Amino acid sequence: MVKKKIAKVLAFRYKMLAAILILLAGGLVLLPKYQKHEGIDPQKLLSNVISSERYITTDKVAQKLINRDPSFILIDVRDEKCYADYSLPNAINIPLKKLLDEDSRTYLNQNQFDVVLFSNDNFYADQAWILCNRLGFKNIRVLKGGLNSWFTTIIDPMEPSQNMPAEAFDLYSTRKAESMYFGVVYPEQANIAGSETKIEAPKRVITVQKKKKRVAEGGC
Repeated sequence: MVKKKIAKVLAFRYKMLAAILILLAGGLVLLPKYQKHEGIDPQKLLSNVISSERYITTDKVAQKLINRDPSFILIDVRDEKCYADYSLPNAINIPLKKLLDEDSRTYLNQNQFDVVLFSNDNFYADQAWILCNRLGFKNIRVLKGGLNSWFTTIIDPMEPSQNMPAEAFDLYSTRKAESMYFGVVYPEQANIAGSETKIEAPKRVITVQKKKKRVAEGGC
């Protein structure tokens, strides 16, 4: 019952966010044509907002981390306290309120990496995405379901029931192995090892090239 209530609340939040994003993008379409705007065309922004292609699953992010994929950056858009309490391995903290700072643009507006934004769910990450998209930043993605989904799929995956198809068991086995990589110790593993030794994901240094500042244009 509690899970159903939580699911309803989250579904309502997602619907409200989607409505807000569509209204914002729609409002941009209706702005006078003579005004200048930085970034992409408002009609293209509206099309992007409606599309779900910006999302990347927790499974794909887990595989990228395990394979030490050097082609992407994780950006945690929550506040500093939440980031300090828990975040994904190697994630950089850029709180939503600092997203448009010049130093933040160094990480967000560049062509070296794919950028994956995340928060506890999609709420703040989607807001960060629309700001980046409006400014024409490329290769920006959102972790689908955020850290809430990360915990329920990768850190603590649910074991399938006996009547579920073989694919569900294969996925569970993969996620269970991934959870062990990220430090989860199962009872059988602890008994064999004799201790609860955590395996930490390796750290990697991310170096980005700063873009030259452009001459400011008139208008909004």
